[in-house]
Amino acid sequence: MTPALELSGITKSFDGFMALSAVDFAVSYGEVHALLGENGAGKSSLMNVAAGLYAPDEGHIRIDGRPVAIRGPLDAKANSVGMVHQHFKLVRPFNALENILLSDPRGSYAGGLREIASEVARHCEALGFEVDVDKPVGTLSIAEQQRIEILKALVGGARILILDEPTAVLSDQESDRLLKTIRSIAAQGAAVVLVTHKLGEVIAHADRVTVMRGGKTVATADPRAVSVPDLTQMIVGSNVHEVPSPSQKIGEQLLTVTDLRGARADGHVALTGTTFTVRAGEIYGIAGVGGNGQSELAEILMGVRKPLSGRIDLAGVDDVSGEGPQERRARGLAFIPADRHTWGLAGALSIADNFAVAGVLSGKYGTPIRVDGAAIRAATRKAVEAFDVQGVRSPGQKAALLSGGNAQKLVIAREFSGSPRVVLAHSPSRGLDVRASAAVHERLRSARDAGAGVLLISEDLDEILLLADRVGVMNRGRIAAEFFSPVDRHAVGRALVHHG
Repeated sequence: MTPALELSGITKSFDGFMALSAVDFAVSYGEVHALLGENGAGKSSLMNVAAGLYAPDEGHIRIDGRPVAIRGPLDAKANSVGMVHQHFKLVRPFNALENILLSDPRGSYAGGLREIASEVARHCEALGFEVDVDKPVGTLSIAEQQRIEILKALVGGARILILDEPTAVLSDQESDRLLKTIRSIAAQGAAVVLVTHKLGEVIAHADRVTVMRGGKTVATADPRAVSVPDLTQMIVGSNVHEVPSPSQKIGEQLLTVTDLRGARADGHVALTGTTFTVRAGEIYGIAGVGGNGQSELAEILMGVRKPLSGRIDLAGVDDVSGEGPQERRARGLAFIPADRHTWGLAGALSIADNFAVAGVLSGKYGTPIRVDGAAIRAATRKAVEAFDVQGVRSPGQKAALLSGGNAQKLVIAREFSGSPRVVLAHSPSRGLDVRASAAVHERLRSARDAGAGVLLISEDLDEILLLADRVGVMNRGRIAAEFFSPVDRHAVGRALVHHG
C-alpha cells in the first residue's frame, strides 16, 4: 500500500544543533501511527517539517507516492496535511467559527461563517463532538479548544492529521473519548499521526509506533507485540518506573481556601464555593474533568484573577485574596503554570532573564536600575546544572529554544530557588516524556519532604494518584469529594462525573 505521507532521510539543524538526522517515517490511510520519544528527540521537529513550519536541510516528502515540496503551512494544507499542535493556535477572543474562518477564508465573512457552521455541524455529528461555537475560545476548557483545533483541520480538508500530545491534560474519560474519536477519524479513511508520551495509549489505540531518540529513528513496531517497559527502554535507553511515595510527616495548614467563588472572563461563575486545605509536608491533588474551575482556581490563587468572594489564608497570613502575585510570592508562594510558554516563560528573552526575573523584583540581584548581571549569570548556570536543564549553550540563549521538558525544568528551577512554603503546580508534566515527567515529580516530592505544602492541579488522573497524599475531586466548581492515599481509582472516577 502506498503511504499517505512518507518522509525520507529528513535532516534539520538549528544554529549548528542537529535536531533531525536522516529520519524516515511513513503513515498510511486508515491507520493511527504513534510517534514516541523524549522531549527534544525530534518528534515535533519532524512533524513541523510535514506541516510546513520547518524546511528540511535534506530529505524528501511524498504525499500519496508523489514527491512534493512543502514550503509553508499553505502548501501542507493544499496537500491535505493538518496539524493540531500541543499549544493551540487559536485567537482567544474569537469564537470557534471565527477561528476556523481565519484559517480557511471563504467568499465573505457572513457567508463563510454560514458555510463553516454547516461543515462543523456535519463533523460534530460524525465524531460525536459537543462544541459551543458561539463562545470566545479563551473561555472554553482545554478539551473544548482541542476539539475546535481538530475541527479546524478537518474543515480545512485534512486527510493526513497530526496530533501533538492530544491527551496531555485530559481526564481519563476525556482521553478515552478523544482516542475513540481518533480511531473513528482513521476508520473514515484518514491517516493519523499520534504524538504522545502516554505509553498505554500507544499499546491500546495505535496500529504502529515509531520511536525516536536523539533526532534519529530507533525502531518501528507493532504496539501489540511490545510492552510498556519495552517502549520505555526504546525511548530513554533504560527503564523509568515511578511508584507512590507517601509523605512521612504532615504538619500545619499552609494554605486554606474557604468558600471561594470566581468567574471566567465571560462572566460565567466557574468556582461555586471551593473549600480545601493544604498542609506542610503534603501533596494535595485536585482531580477533575477540564472546565470545572481548575484554571480559574489556579489564577485566583496566584493573584492574576480576582475572586467574587471567599478567602485565602496563606502561610500564616489571614486572607490574602486582595493581594497581587508579587505580594503572594513574597509570602512564599511558587507557581508552576499549566501553559509554561504563555505564563511561565518569555520565550524571546534569555534563559538568564527568565530565571532571574523574580529575584530582580525582590532585590536579590540588586535593584531594577542596577542589576548585577554577573550574579544572575552565575546563579543561572548553577540552577541549570542542579535541575539538569539540557540544551543550554549559555545563559544568554533564548528560552524559546528549549524543548518542552527543559523549559519546564527551567520554570521549576526558578520557582524553587527561593525555598517556597507553598507550591502551586498546575498540570506540571503536560506534554512531557516519561523521564522529564519523573524529574518533575521528584522535584515536587522533594519540596514536600522539605516541609512545603504542594497543591497539584492536574487533569491527568495517573499523575494525581501517583503523587497525592490527599485527593480532592473538583466537580462543577467545588470540591465534591476527598480521599486519602492510597486512593480507589474507581471512586475518584465516580466523583469526577457525579452530578448530584
